[in-house]
Amino acid sequence: MVSPSDSKTKKRTGTSFNPRVQYVLLMSFSVAIGMAAAGGAFLFRWLIENFQHFFWASGNSFLDMAANSPWWLVLFLPCIGGLIAGVIITNWAPEAQGPGVPEVIKALAVRGGVIRHRITFLKALATSLLIGCGASVGREGPVVQIGASLGSSAARIFRLDPSMLPVCVASGAAAGIAATFNAPLTGTLFAIEILLLDTEMSYVSHIIVASVTASALSKFFWGDFPTFDAPKFIFSNFEELIIFFLLGILAGLVSIAFVKMIRLCEFTFDQIPVPGWVKPGLGGLILGAIALKIPAVLGVGYEAVNMGLTGVLPLDLAIILLGAKLVATSLCIGSGMSGGIFAPSLVLGAALGVSVSSTINMIFPELALTHGQYALVGMGTVVAGTTLAPITAVLTVFELTYSYKIILPMMVGCITSALVVRILKGYSVYEAKLLRQGINILRGHDESVMVNIPVQEVMETDFDYLCTTDSLRKAAEMVLDSEFPHFPVLNKDNKLAGILTLRDMRAFLKNAQDLKGGAEIVDTLMVRTVVSLPVNSNLKEAIMKFERTGVSFLPLVNQDETVAGIIKSKEAMNIFRKKRYKNKILSSSI
Repeated sequence: MVSPSDSKTKKRTGTSFNPRVQYVLLMSFSVAIGMAAAGGAFLFRWLIENFQHFFWASGNSFLDMAANSPWWLVLFLPCIGGLIAGVIITNWAPEAQGPGVPEVIKALAVRGGVIRHRITFLKALATSLLIGCGASVGREGPVVQIGASLGSSAARIFRLDPSMLPVCVASGAAAGIAATFNAPLTGTLFAIEILLLDTEMSYVSHIIVASVTASALSKFFWGDFPTFDAPKFIFSNFEELIIFFLLGILAGLVSIAFVKMIRLCEFTFDQIPVPGWVKPGLGGLILGAIALKIPAVLGVGYEAVNMGLTGVLPLDLAIILLGAKLVATSLCIGSGMSGGIFAPSLVLGAALGVSVSSTINMIFPELALTHGQYALVGMGTVVAGTTLAPITAVLTVFELTYSYKIILPMMVGCITSALVVRILKGYSVYEAKLLRQGINILRGHDESVMVNIPVQEVMETDFDYLCTTDSLRKAAEMVLDSEFPHFPVLNKDNKLAGILTLRDMRAFLKNAQDLKGGAEIVDTLMVRTVVSLPVNSNLKEAIMKFERTGVSFLPLVNQDETVAGIIKSKEAMNIFRKKRYKNKILSSSI
């Protein structure tokens, strides 16, 4: 018997090739993705610079522009930018809200790498407008989402095999980071350590190709100029590792405070009874009020980072900036603005490093610690704590200095920072945002395998069912003939009305006289309390439902309560095991 629903199993379309041919084609495609991501990063930065020059007074840097502007502009411009961006985000691109990286992780884990085409432009427009108006957010997270969106769109436009979609998304994201920092290794490690799971490790060469391509093009766009005024790192006293260890502990605590402050601001703004598009404007207004006293909280904050790296950031300003930037960025992200946390983490790290070195120099002047070096290591330790990606943090700072001497202090500080966050049961800023959306990526790859499989791809659409008006004699014949005697029962509108199982039929089957009759109907014997699942669910939700209820099968229902198909608990677990085994084979075959 065929299902009454018109729903069909979702077919994946794409062009299939021999695996070796596919590998080579994808390598060429990675070059194209790297070029597109570099172009997207260039357009994004061009928009930021033009918005800044259009809105603010003239100056050599953004900090100078803000300092030379009238007080009313400092107070109200972030609010106006927040309101305009709030309308864009609320009405057309909800995925553009926040750092961007969690949405890329979500796209990979839940939607198989599918990102809407519009996100490329709307993310760039909303975030560049916000940063141009002075929002205390970073540009790296948005660049990741822009690059990932380009990779996703390109793969679908050219109809690549859907299994290639995640690596295209990761390649685009890595290329975006590589173009921003002119750091191909950082882009590659970012994609592997934060975005991907171990199944895509087999395609690491494609991510590297995209990153190198984007990094090379960034030199064409911006020249071979360093992002920061990184000092020459000198390290010869191994006893100084103790100080870097303490810096790592403090960075871990700052990271936890940063993540918790963002979550607190998100919760607070959720409680404010105003339309969603208004909330970024409220956050911008509070930011403007803070900026009247501390202008350095405005914008990305690279001017403050360079002050720390060149040793001209005084202790009192470093401490004030540490607290003010933490609050300002939390307000912006918590109110629903679009922007990253990578750059603010660098600012916090530089301020923390200067604070630690200045304080120790006051107590032990004979040590004569170099503020720029501690600002540099501090940048990496806070990034490691907020993202829980210590290897990416180490590589980021290494590619800023190209000094091997910095690797040991960075490893001590970054690993310590990440451990402090994990030991104190903290989450990365990306994990925390996903948890608020009900997405748990903390238990590793197995869970994400389940999340990545929609039940529409594995459900049975050809199944036996009964109607409420069918006779129990007909039901008994179906029970005796079926290998799986569990039947959805539909009413006259083809909607799910109940379930009839062999257990329900036992008393009827024992009475031979009842078998010869036929007066009773299914409606009198079926179970009306039905455990079902929406058809747009994923395999994780199905298995969790099986575990909680103990049922052996689930009807999958459409929004109108018609039955689209069924999924059996035994087959669901078999599908999960096969998918996990296939991924392990893929990750070791290339």
